[in-house]
Amino acid sequence: MKTLRNYIGGEWVTPAAADYRDLTNPATGEMLGRVPLSGAREVNEAVAAAQAAFLKWREVPPVARARYLFKLKYLMDQHFDEIAATVTRENGKTLDEARGSVRRGIENVEHACGIPTLMMGKTLEDVAAGIDCEYVRQPLGVFAAVTPFNFPAMVPCWFWPYAIATGNTFILKPSEQVPFSPTLIVELAHEAGIPAGVLNVVHGAEDAVNALLAHPGIAGISFVGSSPVAKLVYLEAAKHGKRVQALGGAKNHVIVMPDADMDRAVANISESLFGCAGQRCLAGSVVVAAGKAYEPLRERLLATAKSLRLGYGLEPDVNMGPVVSARHKERVLSYVEAGRKDGAALLLDGRSTKVAKHPRGHFVGPTVFDGVQPDMTIGKEEIFGPVASVTHVGNLDEGIEMVQRSGFANATSIFTQSGKAAREFRYRVGVSMIGVNIGVAAPMAFFPFGGTKGSFFGDLKAHGQDSVEFYTDKKVVISRW
Repeated sequence: MKTLRNYIGGEWVTPAAADYRDLTNPATGEMLGRVPLSGAREVNEAVAAAQAAFLKWREVPPVARARYLFKLKYLMDQHFDEIAATVTRENGKTLDEARGSVRRGIENVEHACGIPTLMMGKTLEDVAAGIDCEYVRQPLGVFAAVTPFNFPAMVPCWFWPYAIATGNTFILKPSEQVPFSPTLIVELAHEAGIPAGVLNVVHGAEDAVNALLAHPGIAGISFVGSSPVAKLVYLEAAKHGKRVQALGGAKNHVIVMPDADMDRAVANISESLFGCAGQRCLAGSVVVAAGKAYEPLRERLLATAKSLRLGYGLEPDVNMGPVVSARHKERVLSYVEAGRKDGAALLLDGRSTKVAKHPRGHFVGPTVFDGVQPDMTIGKEEIFGPVASVTHVGNLDEGIEMVQRSGFANATSIFTQSGKAAREFRYRVGVSMIGVNIGVAAPMAFFPFGGTKGSFFGDLKAHGQDSVEFYTDKKVVISRW
């Protein structure tokens, strides 16, 4: 049992918050520890520490700031297995899934190490006779991020390494459901010598988020979560004059053409649908079979789903873990019932799935619906669980039209051997992250991550060059001597 503390001004401090949340392993029910539910007081303390640190930190040369991140990257590599196992224990992912997510987090730290180049400005001599013009990038102050439960080690690394590399200071509010792995990484950042106040952690829930959104000392905020909350965060933070990037939910369509390599497509699509128990914004959700692809795809997908082995992610030969909590399990099950009531054909029902070894685990088995229409609840709303919806269209045009009608536009994929079909798809589909014969269209750290329409609220997206843009102001200097 571990009781977490906040990290403020370079020290681990016990908050004055009277309330704590008990945390359990979602696979086994084992008690993991407690997390404090901090509020405005603790946020104020963190902002004060970050503001005080900013004045000195912004004067540290970018090359010297990068060296702290090089040290952190080394430490994260050294503690790689420990971080991954912590992710599995608190979130429920399989160990392989956790390892993959930790590696993606480390890649963002690694990319932020290039800040001396990434942060360069531009100059032009003689914009007029004897007059030169240049712009330089400067940090803005204190930034914050509110991160989700589904990737507790990876998603925070989308934000704070870039923010501090560019000379800002930072406050992280990790999900109160999965605070252990982000805390472990901040412990490593402390070991790497990142100066006091540059990086801070405030644990909490809604009260802490509201305090961050309203605080006048915070220049900008990042958020990852459901679309309704992302929109609220965007509106509230913007109302207070902050920069905002709010990444929301998804309803990702996967189109399979008749000429697709069906074995490879089914393997990739199954991992997209059921990997991480469907709890990721890049998960496939609606499988759109075009023309003659429908019957072979449906049968192979169903067979693959039936073969998956559920269990605790630290145990061998487990293909899928639990969902994160009992509450989330009920949410997923409610969508299964909605699909049944709307008339979709329930080909595989995972609601009663049990894992004998772990009777207290929050397991939902792979679930497959057929005949799902876009106006059905399960055809248009984000489920965030291992529930696949299969639908049939006549051709690529009908598939693209279905994607375009969705209120979300986070990710989408096409499986085909035709370059013409792939180009037509990427040209017209209107979604921000596109896979071609790829089940999970996850950009690497040096490309931007984020959707459009109801999947993203803001302008500049996560990681890549967009992060450098988000965390800096371009100051223009016009000189005549």
